[in-house]
Amino acid sequence: MSTNHYSQLSEHERNAIALALQQGMSLMAISRALGRSPSTISRKCQRNCGIHGYISRFAQQRCDRRRRFARPKPKLLRTGALFESVHAYLLQWWSPQQIACELRRLHPDNKSLHVSHETIYTCIYAQPRGELKKELLACLRMGRATRRQRSGGKDRRADTSEMLSIHVRPPEVADRQLPGHWEGDLIKGQANASAIGTLVERTTRLVLLVKLPHPHPATAAHVLQAFSDKLNAIAKPMRESLTYDRGSEMARHQELSQNTGMKVYFCGPHSPWQRGSNENTNGVLRQYFPKGTDLSGYSQEQLDAVADQLNGRPRMTLGWRKPIEVYAEHLARLTLQPDYVP
Repeated sequence: MSTNHYSQLSEHERNAIALALQQGMSLMAISRALGRSPSTISRKCQRNCGIHGYISRFAQQRCDRRRRFARPKPKLLRTGALFESVHAYLLQWWSPQQIACELRRLHPDNKSLHVSHETIYTCIYAQPRGELKKELLACLRMGRATRRQRSGGKDRRADTSEMLSIHVRPPEVADRQLPGHWEGDLIKGQANASAIGTLVERTTRLVLLVKLPHPHPATAAHVLQAFSDKLNAIAKPMRESLTYDRGSEMARHQELSQNTGMKVYFCGPHSPWQRGSNENTNGVLRQYFPKGTDLSGYSQEQLDAVADQLNGRPRMTLGWRKPIEVYAEHLARLTLQPDYVP
């Protein structure tokens, strides 16, 4: 918060303002004398002047009163009925999350009686030192005097073991000379409750969109099945590798490699530019699927129609040719090779 805020004026400064106004000094002169912003002095005077002008003591009283009534009261006031109810459950060794769920179940239509488990924890640890705080802490399962980070200092995402780093990816993948190397990701819908899988071929920029099951579309099992089905529909010469970020939905990447015959490489942490083609495509796809919308209602046929539109657009990076044309040419060239396997 800025030190020029009117509520932080000291008693000495308030007295100086009152005296300066009595002497007929201008607000600009007062601000220069105190080293304060003119707007701060003006706001202080306008809001806190009474019928007898600016008086330091009464001005501070008005300021304190405004702040007190402007702030909403916390839900868990120690004198409130909701606190008593929560306190009673805590004494029965209920966890804050259990209490929050029980209150929602008992009072589904009365939000004033709902409280999140985070609010309960905050209320417990924000209590002043004393017997009540000791009693509340003793009701918690771990009974710690201070709250630890929820993650415990570790990554809470699913363990993605035995990852192949993008740094061991063959050089020909980065050169974009040979087709069959893909980049993948998800675009999420409202509240992350829906998602669509996106796949982009690095050489031809061909786009594939993958319908994911609802609900919980981003689970490792759903992504494994949906991506396996979509990638296996591609001719085998076009299934060489997949580059992905470190999202937990790829926790079963080894099974995906077994299902499709593709090696899965992972980008570095917080390095979306290492999948640049996919990131750029996701940005374009937001024209069709704006952020904050529900993506679960789109069928695979609708997703294929959107992909067809993108694949039918000329691209500057392809010499203004269309991805579907370049992809077809590469596929035709590969099918002429003696070791071609459909």
